[in-house]
Amino acid sequence: MLSSSEVAAFFFAVIYLPLADIITYYLASPIFVTVIAAVVLKEPVDLRRWAAVGAGFVGVLLALKPGADSVSWSALIALAGSFAFAILMVVTRLLRGTPQIVLGATQISGTFCFGLALTPLGWAPLSAQDAALIVFGGCITVVALFSVNRSLKLAPASVVVPYQYSMIIWAVILGYIGFGDVPAWHTLGGAAIIIASGLYIFMREQAAGHAEPLMDPPPA
Repeated sequence: MLSSSEVAAFFFAVIYLPLADIITYYLASPIFVTVIAAVVLKEPVDLRRWAAVGAGFVGVLLALKPGADSVSWSALIALAGSFAFAILMVVTRLLRGTPQIVLGATQISGTFCFGLALTPLGWAPLSAQDAALIVFGGCITVVALFSVNRSLKLAPASVVVPYQYSMIIWAVILGYIGFGDVPAWHTLGGAAIIIASGLYIFMREQAAGHAEPLMDPPPA
């Protein structure tokens, strides 16, 4: 359900928002992970990390740019997808003892069933090019999903999550090449604050010694 919700939120948001904007909201996932770990898993979080969490949410607000105009529903849905992704990472880490093929197959099957149930509500004929792109995107998604699951089996989420910050670089480049999108200053500023906050949380986690030990990969 979490995987399906996150994917659905991303697909909805990408219709209305530039790619860099969506990725900026998804960069808040590591901050959500810290909050979820503290509230649900009762993991200790010191005052400095709570301050970094607060700064991260300031970055989210800057990216959302609330003002006289109401915040768009597409932006809020993208942010909700980011939160669902954070919960998914925590749950995946808790299930790290589950065989990787079971985790991947469950997530993919759930997303497939969710999409199949909603298909009659908005089905449109596909051209050969569109079908090929969808299949290509599906293959990339499967590889990415298994890669994330594998990384979370071998290392704590606090170690894996910071690598996702590189997504903003790819989002800016691909968004410009593919759609001619140029990120607004408040989006880039918010992304910078979110990244700085997330990296600070990561460093404090390591300094405090709260990170889980790495798991040795099973023998080939």
